[in-house]
Amino acid sequence: MPKPTISILSSSIRPERKSHRVARYFEFYINGNKLANTEMLDLRAYEFPLFTNRLNIQKAPAANLVEFSSKIKNSDGIIIVTPEYNGGIPAALKNAIDVLLDEWMKKPIAISTVSSGQLGGSNCMASLQFTLWKLGALTTFKIFPVSRIEENYGEDGTPVNKPESDALANVFVKDLLAMIIQNDTTGKEFPPY
Repeated sequence: MPKPTISILSSSIRPERKSHRVARYFEFYINGNKLANTEMLDLRAYEFPLFTNRLNIQKAPAANLVEFSSKIKNSDGIIIVTPEYNGGIPAALKNAIDVLLDEWMKKPIAISTVSSGQLGGSNCMASLQFTLWKLGALTTFKIFPVSRIEENYGEDGTPVNKPESDALANVFVKDLLAMIIQNDTTGKEFPPY
């Protein structure tokens, strides 16, 4: 049986970004436990401009946007890892979400928010969930907020408290995998989790 493919969408484009540590952690965790295939979608690498139209009405879309759209569409599920900027969603992430439409419809998505403070990006979480619901995405019940990122994850994605982080990730990722299986319309047969 094939394993599902989970895209990990790393949302910060800042040079000094910290949330990418959590994106790397999920990549290592999922691959290390052989739960799914992963693909890192790093918005910093895409260097998208500010979009004025959705992809489906652009006359000559950029190749990297078409590629990004295809990767979102072909992913069985997505983990969005995002910092909270000024109590909300980073502009780069909102831009990447808003340029697509059908790609998000009924797509299983799990959200991890990251902050340097104590609240773990709770304001961003609420705003992002609302945006994704409006687009018809299926967000998981389990969330993965990370507070005090610099104290809890190394630059390479290694958690300071690996047993605790792995226990939380186990519940979080398996909730996404269950949603992928429950909502699969592709006819693929995935192993049970």
